[in-house]
Amino acid sequence: MLAVALLILVTGRDDGDDGADEPEGRRVVATVTRAVDGDTVEVSLDGATEDVRYIGVDTPESVAPDQPVECFGERASRFNASLVEGHEVSLVFDEERRDQYGRLLAYVYLGDEFVNAELVRRGFARTLTIPPNTRHADRFARLAAAAGASGRGLWGACGP
Repeated sequence: MLAVALLILVTGRDDGDDGADEPEGRRVVATVTRAVDGDTVEVSLDGATEDVRYIGVDTPESVAPDQPVECFGERASRFNASLVEGHEVSLVFDEERRDQYGRLLAYVYLGDEFVNAELVRRGFARTLTIPPNTRHADRFARLAAAAGASGRGLWGACGP
């Protein structure tokens, strides 16, 4: 555990999870057709278009109706788009599959890259823990602490 903590603090990386060991039925493959913002994408899944909200992370607002664009919101949105738009991703579900708005709730993987964790690690997102979807909450908290301590991303540009 100490070695993992040191790895995260020194490199900002936490590479211990590619989602491959998820139980059958918790993982589906979809194509990202559009990044809505920093923590939401639109995907093509089984011939339908679905909105997917990333579990456990929250990026600054960039497209919320009647709200100003928040500090680092446009950068987070652009980063998310550059990472996943047009790519096939794996969606891994936790306890709840949909939120109150009907969006799918998922951990998103681009190959072996854990997108939710990468957003936090690079300072594009803060943590947002909403039970019962908490499988990676501790990991996200460690990544956010390391990003904050080093002033990465929004932590350096926008403050706490």
